[in-house]
Amino acid sequence: MTQHINPLWINVGFIVKADAGYSRTFDFELPEVFLAPDLSLNDLVGTARFSRTPQGLVMDVFLSARTPGECARCLDPVDQAIATQFTELYAFNERSATESQLILPANHQIDLAPLVREYMILDMPMNPLCQKDCQGLCPVCGINRNHENCDHVPSDIDPRLATLKDLLDPQD
Repeated sequence: MTQHINPLWINVGFIVKADAGYSRTFDFELPEVFLAPDLSLNDLVGTARFSRTPQGLVMDVFLSARTPGECARCLDPVDQAIATQFTELYAFNERSATESQLILPANHQIDLAPLVREYMILDMPMNPLCQKDCQGLCPVCGINRNHENCDHVPSDIDPRLATLKDLLDPQD
């Protein structure tokens, strides 16, 4: 059985034992990471800074990566850039917990993968484009207008609303 090491798993036991005010920064530079169940990241770079407070560990994270996707207009593959920044508190007990309800595990091992996945997905562009001037697909024949030309001319009027135009421009 092969055991995979999670590069986003951090042992913070020594920070927990330190005095309030102590902080430590962990740097990440990973060529490839898969965050189950559905997020594949390439060239993940960034930092996670843990600071000891009386309530728990404050974590400040700055990350950037690239993820495969598809263009919203032409459906071509696109390698989109994502960057995220977030701050969370891993509380020592329920009384100190914030709205996110993150409690420091008893073994002092923090898995950043679920939080990184959540924040990366939230910061993904809604409509990624392969290029700013992507021409998209032809609505008539479906051909990718970035690669080939077709003779279909885009209509200025939605055919479903064409009859309303006759009400504005009567042909008397």
